[in-house]
Amino acid sequence: MNGEKKPYDCLIVGAGLTGATIAERLTSAGKRCLVLEKRGHVAGNAYDEIVDGIRVHRCGAHIFHTSDRKVWDYLRRFTEFNSYIHSVVANYRGEIYNLPFNMNTFSRLWGVATPEQARAELERQRVKYDHEPRDLEEQALSLAGRDIYEKLIRGYTEKQWGRKCSELPAFLIRRLPFRFCYDNRYFDDPWQGLPADGYTALIERMLENIEVRLGVDYLSDRAAWDALAETVVYTGMIDAFFDNSEGKLAYRTLRFEDERLEVANYQGATVVNYTDTETPFTRIVEHKHFERGGQAHTIITREYPAEWKPGAEPYYPVNDAKNTELAEKYREKSKTLRNVYFCGRLAEYKYMDMDKAAASALELAERLAGG
Repeated sequence: MNGEKKPYDCLIVGAGLTGATIAERLTSAGKRCLVLEKRGHVAGNAYDEIVDGIRVHRCGAHIFHTSDRKVWDYLRRFTEFNSYIHSVVANYRGEIYNLPFNMNTFSRLWGVATPEQARAELERQRVKYDHEPRDLEEQALSLAGRDIYEKLIRGYTEKQWGRKCSELPAFLIRRLPFRFCYDNRYFDDPWQGLPADGYTALIERMLENIEVRLGVDYLSDRAAWDALAETVVYTGMIDAFFDNSEGKLAYRTLRFEDERLEVANYQGATVVNYTDTETPFTRIVEHKHFERGGQAHTIITREYPAEWKPGAEPYYPVNDAKNTELAEKYREKSKTLRNVYFCGRLAEYKYMDMDKAAASALELAERLAGG
């Protein structure tokens, strides 16, 4: 076999949006690709399926939004997007607020009616320190003041990260968005929506005519899989790739609790965040509102964050100072490998919205296609 051409030009580990984008672009450039996916389905954490006539997002709500024309035009080759505009509601002990922070929020909190009044109250509430904020709590208080911090930031954040705000680094919220207008749109991007027939169908179209093997754990027989391709693109956990040689990175996971309810409309919004500390879950997703469903019943999903442990799905990295430093060690190790590339949220160990993940994948595919 020595010197013989390998069966595939590129082995892509992971069939989520990142892996599918790279596989599709390389295949279009004439490369022979093989995609491996550990789970029994494609689409990764964007996986959705129809349950009792309602499309359910199995791994949390995924709303596509972007200001990147290249990414938007690329994905529209494979799907139409609906006109869904994301708007989030916060429930603090029965009090309802709009997110992100806007005039509706300020009016509900303080009874103000004008941007000038809202700015004045926000400035009055902000905590002034004689030092740089030392943790997330001080950072939030300096940016948003006591009311917003206590009602809309603290409880949700502590549940999401599994740590007190006073134990989290300040840089996690370097800035907070404040809108001094009555605008409940969660995202400002010009292009947003959901694939008209779901993310799973989108990814399946991207992977048409590409060999995909499901239920395959690449890391359990890495040498054998590597022998099949000239190049490897890995989208999984970067520390697992290196057998945790520098130590284990921290990840957060989610437990999902689905429930069918015999009501046409349970909460009146797609996503309601529960921002108190007593409620054990962070949010409830009511899936039918993604597509303005008219069913007589509904399906909701409660999300419970937890520390990641082997056997669970890692959903997002813990980008505190300790893990950021450790991740950098793995990135340096990755640079020493020949013909192995790391792409995606877990492989790059950083939080990325879907459009940023797609943009990163397109950039890498362009480099590999030209190689």
